[in-house]
Amino acid sequence: MDYTNLSLARPPVVSSFWLPKDHLGALRVRFSLGRNRYRVNPGLYGLGRPGKDSEVIVTANYKLSFDLVRRKLSGLDVWILVLETYGINVWCAAGKGTFGTDELIKQVKESQLSLYVSHRRLIVPQLGAPGVSAHKVKAASGFSVKFGPVRAADTKEYISSGYKKSEAMRTVEFKFKDRLILTAVELANSVHYLLVAIIIVALLSGIHSEGYSFALIWKEGLRAGLYVLAAYMSGAFLAPLLLPLLPFRYFGGKGLVSGLLVFGFIMLLGRTEIPILSMLGWFLISGAISSFLTMNFTGASTYTSLSGVRKEMGIFVPLQIAFILAGLALLIISKFI
Repeated sequence: MDYTNLSLARPPVVSSFWLPKDHLGALRVRFSLGRNRYRVNPGLYGLGRPGKDSEVIVTANYKLSFDLVRRKLSGLDVWILVLETYGINVWCAAGKGTFGTDELIKQVKESQLSLYVSHRRLIVPQLGAPGVSAHKVKAASGFSVKFGPVRAADTKEYISSGYKKSEAMRTVEFKFKDRLILTAVELANSVHYLLVAIIIVALLSGIHSEGYSFALIWKEGLRAGLYVLAAYMSGAFLAPLLLPLLPFRYFGGKGLVSGLLVFGFIMLLGRTEIPILSMLGWFLISGAISSFLTMNFTGASTYTSLSGVRKEMGIFVPLQIAFILAGLALLIISKFI
């Protein structure tokens, strides 16, 4: 293609091959390290040797999303139009409104896309559909929006089949592997909650009927910290992995069950003799912690809609607070009986 008459320089060309830094970057953001700063510049990119008839694939400027798209499109000559989503993936950005109609129109115009392609077609991922109004994009830019498959890996087949999607291409799945990957992010994001909770229960361990003892912090605080750690692992790791096996539709309920079972298992195996009120308190606290952490996975799954997330939070957040307060009260009362 001759670019000499274009008002813009030729868009940057990228490869479908990942460099070591791309692999390291992907691993880093899986553990939520610098996740919101992992970005590429918005605009138009060429993959391979795209020309006038090449497809235009739309994605977010979260670099992991961009990298996955270019890798899955290996062997194709396409244009990749990147929207400014401030380092957020397509699905979440569509919900927030940054992967949306106005931003898509803006990038089509600013990249002067019409000068690079002879057709007027944009392939937008299905997960971006909540934020994009196809008829508004058409009216403002002249480009028609085709909502492609859920996964970038199916884009090749989607194009070759004449823009037809199978049922599998339309289905958003939340398989064991997907859940396992997300646990790393949650474990990293919630570790500060863990530290605060351990400090609180350790300090409470020093209370006794005759006053306060720092010696008890070391004696009982360690055990209390382990109980909190078990609840943390239950909610941020175990419950997401066992999601289909746990009762209740709501994640908060699934996490609650997991937390109660984990603490019960500890009591059975450890044969720890603690006051009955203290035990009841720990059941409530463990269930609340696990429920809260598991609930954080709601927005990353296909189990609930946005309205469902709000409804779930309205039910379980007050319940979690009540369980925590009641559990702490029982722990303190047990010290004086």
